[in-house]
Amino acid sequence: MAIVEVTIVPLGTGTPSVSHYVAEVHKVLEQAPENVKFQLTPMSTIIEGELEDLLAVVRRMHEVPFQKGAQRVSTSIRIDDRRDKASSMESKLQSVHEKL
Repeated sequence: MAIVEVTIVPLGTGTPSVSHYVAEVHKVLEQAPENVKFQLTPMSTIIEGELEDLLAVVRRMHEVPFQKGAQRVSTSIRIDDRRDKASSMESKLQSVHEKL
C-alpha cells in the first residue's frame, strides 16, 4: 500500500484560475478502481492504494489538462511507499493525533 501526493498545474492557460482543471482531474479519481482512495486538499490531492494502480491513475490525471486545451502541464509527485508495515492516510493522521 502506498500514498501518493500529486499536484497537477496546467501552464499557459491565459488565466490564473485552475479550479475547472482540478474539477476535471477529480473526475478521473471518481472512476479509479475501488481500492484507490483519495482526498482533495487545497494545494494537492492525496491518493492511496497499490503503487501500480496509483501510477496509472496519476498518468490519466496528468493527461486531463491537455485534453482540456492546455499546451503544457507540470505534475509533481511524492510517493510514500512503506513496506515494513501497513500504512494509510488515516493511520498516519491517527499516529500524529495520538501524540498531540
